[in-house]
Amino acid sequence: MSGIAYKTTCLALLAALLGGCVSETVRVVDMTPPAQSSRPLEEAELLDVGIAVFDANVPEDYDERIELVIMPEVRRAEAQYVPYFAKNLLQSTGNWGAVRVIPRPTHAVDVVVTGKLLKSNGESMAVEISVSDARGVDWFTKNYEALASKYAYEEGMPPHIDAFQAIYKNLSDDMLAYREQLSLGEIEQIRATAELKFAREFSKEAFADHVQETAPGQYQVMRLPSEDDPMLARVRRVREREYLFIDTLDDYYSRFHDNMYPAYQDWRRASYDEAIAYNELKAQSRARIIGGSLAIAGGVAGIYESSDAYVDASGVVGVIAGATLIASAIQKRHEAEQQADRLRELGSAAEAELVPTTIELENQTMRLQGSVDEQYTELRRILRRIYFEDLGLEPPAESEETIQ
Repeated sequence: MSGIAYKTTCLALLAALLGGCVSETVRVVDMTPPAQSSRPLEEAELLDVGIAVFDANVPEDYDERIELVIMPEVRRAEAQYVPYFAKNLLQSTGNWGAVRVIPRPTHAVDVVVTGKLLKSNGESMAVEISVSDARGVDWFTKNYEALASKYAYEEGMPPHIDAFQAIYKNLSDDMLAYREQLSLGEIEQIRATAELKFAREFSKEAFADHVQETAPGQYQVMRLPSEDDPMLARVRRVREREYLFIDTLDDYYSRFHDNMYPAYQDWRRASYDEAIAYNELKAQSRARIIGGSLAIAGGVAGIYESSDAYVDASGVVGVIAGATLIASAIQKRHEAEQQADRLRELGSAAEAELVPTTIELENQTMRLQGSVDEQYTELRRILRRIYFEDLGLEPPAESEETIQ
């Protein structure tokens, strides 16, 4: 490629890069309801869903948190908020049985939803969500992203509509689409597997032949116990006690949502414009660095490959223009960092308001001690002890796997 052709190509790319910086993004509040089952579902067809508290995905490295403008305590609060909001939306569809927020994945439910926060501020949110059933079958793992509209933060917005409503709606629709591919036999298998896996946790000897792990994380029902089996009846009573515990936790998550919502919404509203400005400044800086480098490269190529004085002069102009662009890119990067500082200040203010509410949730005692997760572990120990006491037996030694 000649110097002139190379320079022409560079200028075309430069124009495209700089032109892309001024594109407009259409933002709307998605208020359309989630899809509902194509037919009425019998109770035996309803699968119970547990949505585990999300991974807050906070980098351990302090500098990385600063670079990504991640506020740890805001993320901790969001890791509890997002599952609760998803739970409410799924429950409202009537497509499922009981939908509960759970401290961590458990065999007590038919379908488990886990997630990780990838990005979150008032302007955009991205999450990775995985859904699997009791058989160990992975339904899907998907990244969900949404951009907020400024109208989502207006006073008249209904409280059941979130700024990133599209994430929850799309998750609900995807889960229903997978659910509707399942046959009645597969649904019965999922429900039976969940119950027998739970039973095997408490008495592996009694239920080892009923459900087996055929591959790592994959389970299959080998045979069903009789409906009047007294061991199964005991397990079902224990399972109901666990549901009561989880339902009590659900009340705590509900209060947590109500208490954190005003401060959280204020933070998202305040950071909305700041986040947009920050992203635009970063994009402008990046485009100008690339464009400036291309202009310099094109100018140098024109100078070295031509004996024409006019081309030489235009090459010098290209080099100067490229250097000017890079200088302006550095200025834009500085402005972006100032914008990031403003976002961090907003995040710090939100953290100060959210921390007490988060700590209150995580340390609810319910006559048990420790955080919610520690209490859940303690509950499993108590339920296991009750199960064996009903049999008049001494509980066998515990392992970490036993009480998960």
